Amino acid sequence: MGLMNWERRGRSAANGAAALLASVAAIALSAQLASAQQAATDQSKKVDQEKAAQAGATLLDKILVLSRTGETAIESLASASHVDQEQLDRRMATTPNEMLLGVPGVATQADARRVSTSINIRGLQDFGRVAVIVDGARQDFQRSDHGTQSTFYIDPELVKSVDVIRGPVANTYGSGAIGGVVFFDTKDAEDFLKPEETWGASVTGRYESNGKGWTTSATGAHRFNENWDVLGNIVYRDYDDYKDGGGDTVNGTGFDVLSGLLKTTIRPTDNSELKLGWVGSSDGWDETSGGVPVNDVDLKSNTFTARYNISDEDKSWLDLHINASYNKTSLDLTSLVPQNRFDPVTGLPVVLPAGSQSTFDVGTSGIDIWNTSRFETGGIAHELTYGGDRVGDNVETGGAAGGDSFYTPSGKRNVSGAYVQDKLTWEWLEVIGGLRYDSYSLKDDTHDISGDRVSPRITVGVSPFETAGLAGLQFYGTYAEGYRSPSITETLISGNHPAGVTFPFLPNPNLRPETGKTTEFGVNYKQNDIFESGDALRVKAAYFNNDVDDYIDGVTLSPFAPGSGCPFGPGIPICFQYQNFAKAKINGFELEGVYDAGWGYAGLSASITNGHTISYKGVEADLATIPSSQVTAQLGLRFLEDKLTVGGEVQYNGKPKGNAVAEDYTLVNAFASYQATDNLKVDFRADNLFDVKYANPLNGSTTVAVYEPGITLKLAATMRFGG
Repeated sequence: MGLMNWERRGRSAANGAAALLASVAAIALSAQLASAQQAATDQSKKVDQEKAAQAGATLLDKILVLSRTGETAIESLASASHVDQEQLDRRMATTPNEMLLGVPGVATQADARRVSTSINIRGLQDFGRVAVIVDGARQDFQRSDHGTQSTFYIDPELVKSVDVIRGPVANTYGSGAIGGVVFFDTKDAEDFLKPEETWGASVTGRYESNGKGWTTSATGAHRFNENWDVLGNIVYRDYDDYKDGGGDTVNGTGFDVLSGLLKTTIRPTDNSELKLGWVGSSDGWDETSGGVPVNDVDLKSNTFTARYNISDEDKSWLDLHINASYNKTSLDLTSLVPQNRFDPVTGLPVVLPAGSQSTFDVGTSGIDIWNTSRFETGGIAHELTYGGDRVGDNVETGGAAGGDSFYTPSGKRNVSGAYVQDKLTWEWLEVIGGLRYDSYSLKDDTHDISGDRVSPRITVGVSPFETAGLAGLQFYGTYAEGYRSPSITETLISGNHPAGVTFPFLPNPNLRPETGKTTEFGVNYKQNDIFESGDALRVKAAYFNNDVDDYIDGVTLSPFAPGSGCPFGPGIPICFQYQNFAKAKINGFELEGVYDAGWGYAGLSASITNGHTISYKGVEADLATIPSSQVTAQLGLRFLEDKLTVGGEVQYNGKPKGNAVAEDYTLVNAFASYQATDNLKVDFRADNLFDVKYANPLNGSTTVAVYEPGITLKLAATMRFGG
């Protein structure tokens, strides 16, 4: 391993990617010469189809992949958002956090490393409070460190849509998600290929000015017959360190990443479908200390998924889904220079020689089975959903004495649950009632811990108006609970702090699970043909209050305090331990709206989140994971029969209460996309147009800010061919 090996691996990956791109381009060019006349006809058909599809449709009308009853975001009696392929293309995202721009109530933490991201929903993050799911597979990788704890990576080029459900109303999607769920759905051959095509291919090249970053991507798909297709995608990114808005280079922000996707869809019968998929990435970056690279990081992630669905219009009781997955993430940390550290057992000074390694391996297996039965009783329509799920984490860490892996403990954790939910609809009234049972077990060589609980949900929605202009107005209220078991790290972390200063980490096998109790009141509004035929307005707004009982957070203990359990030892006289607080209290407001008239669109989103913890002694403290308040406005105009789209975004970020380094800031972005021909598309984007120097308040620490990229210009060209 080490830096030189990584550079060789990176050059090899780059050469391989370049060869693949060249091959695909050659095939595509020959196909273009053979089918130019057909392309002109296809383009005319495509424009007509897109115009028809746009009439009266907005982003909030897209069916949520996450929904278990086939709802759109605007129909959902919950705070739900959908990010579709068109939005993702406009954002030209380099990292997962850029895909979530403007989604209310959602923030990210990346600590400038960019290839590893933690998602924050309504002030809750890390250790499974937000369930991050890729094609049905939970992403549970965790490494104890300063800053973010639970991270994941998926290349935006592989993603076709993102669904977000905020709050514990998502209790049918797995245990622990008291903050919410984010579901990344990757590309399919069916979405890539046109109806008349049996094969298709595309190549994309992109350059970013800040960090001098290059992205190359190649996609190929083949339809063997109407019941079997396959798609593959490979992406390579190579980025140097970026500069912040003050023109200063932020060390340690460059990276190389090679990502891939392979997915096949098989339809055994007219009413069944099987999707088999693999998503993988190989990432590399340097960790710095004082601006100097000290560790070479090599991360590999592989996710395997199998999703089966069978439904039958003649059998309303049958809509069965079976998802199985396995995700393995391995992170190797190699020291580039000798480092003065402390022995994790004795706490005495040691020197960690160059080339020393620490390893973090997390394997997550999961299975999720559910069915929805639809029927009527006494004029009331029912959608009865019932099922169960299980997720198992196997964590193995190791390395040289003084390495970071010693305070990410090894162990195994299993969480499982079963649930039933009934959605009842009668004219203007909609009621959703559900129960979820959760259980967990957690163990290592010396501990064996378990627990269980039943969590309820009740939602009532009313659509009281029938008059024009108000018929699309719906009010709802929800009370829902969620249950998160302690993680392996929170429960079993032990040993001495390895760097800078030393002090003990104390395990806490007596940690109680967290229970989120959320009350939410919301409004949905949808209306078509407001100012002209075919236009549409969609608005969602909600106020929420979430009380998290037995909230878990790290505390500093003193050996001088009676009963603290903190021993005297080498280093400074403190100890660190995860403990339960009486509760965390979080409340806020969210708004999301879009108006689309075909020739253009306008969007507005906003979120305000407040939160604090309360100890059992009644002491209040600001919650460190509260993100900035945000208001995001978006405007886009379409020209030349929708071939050209231009627009921009303005986002205001308000400093969260109690954050010592955060400041208010406003970002302005601009974009343009031009479909020059059916085979050539050009995209341009300018992020942080006015070169603002700003810091994400979730990044860095309480005293040091990590500044985000200054002005960044992006230019991309995509060539696509098919036949």
